[in-house]
Amino acid sequence: MKTTIAAWICGLVFGIGLTISGMTNPEKIIRFVDFTGQWDPSLAFVMVGALIMFGIGFPLTQRSAKPLLAQAFQVPTRRDIDPKLIGGAALFGVGWGLSGICPGPSITALAFGLTNFYIFFAAMALGSLIFGMTSAKGGTATPAAA
Repeated sequence: MKTTIAAWICGLVFGIGLTISGMTNPEKIIRFVDFTGQWDPSLAFVMVGALIMFGIGFPLTQRSAKPLLAQAFQVPTRRDIDPKLIGGAALFGVGWGLSGICPGPSITALAFGLTNFYIFFAAMALGSLIFGMTSAKGGTATPAAA
């Protein structure tokens, strides 16, 4: 129950942050990647803010023996760069640049009731389902040793 409440609170804070920063506005995202037109650098400030928070938070987690609401940290074990990673990153970047919609903000934006967000979310869910059915399941994250 604690984990569910924590997840809801974190999701709410994340969604509010995405909305306040304008990440749910596809036009803002498209202007960010339009270097030759009406470039809007404000998204860079959002990214820098996220990097600062990560830079503060990650070292704090490294000092902990275990998370507050779990038995162990889930740490990625793979470090290789393979064609699937490159292809997935390219597909994500092209889709984000063309549509102006990212997975996290698309979920947040569903609350606005705009049809394009529902279409994007449905396509994203379908793509995830197809990937899950066609790819080998592998342990990309394992509990960290305490």
